Amino acid sequence: MTRTLAALIALSFAAPAFAESHASMGNAEAGEKAFNKCKSCHMIVTDDGTDIQKGGRVGPNLYGIIGRQAGSVEDFNYGDDLVAAGEAGLVWDEEQLAAYITDPREYLREYLDDSSARSKMSFKLRDGGADVAAYLASVGPDS
Repeated sequence: MTRTLAALIALSFAAPAFAESHASMGNAEAGEKAFNKCKSCHMIVTDDGTDIQKGGRVGPNLYGIIGRQAGSVEDFNYGDDLVAAGEAGLVWDEEQLAAYITDPREYLREYLDDSSARSKMSFKLRDGGADVAAYLASVGPDS
């Protein structure tokens, strides 16, 4: 009886955390629509050259961004602070990417603990960051 009660108490604490972590995950279908705001600067092109989303070349190709070290696409000219964040261990996952695209400059300032950190990406996706991150995860090489 004591073990059952202890298990129920443990589950009562774990359930809200589980629900919260899953509630924060984005919707890939909504993210595909929200990506329309991103494609003026970014494209999604597979390693073999297949276009998933045609777009601009101001920003790096976002194919395979989930699981990639920040600031590491070859031949792309990133800002120094994003490269520094990658060298400090920043690897994009859905949560980190969603936070970054919501406010890139503030994200880097917090991540690097540097109030003067800047991002070349000035666009802020105020709504739908988690959805866009989920969409990018869904079209990556591991999806």
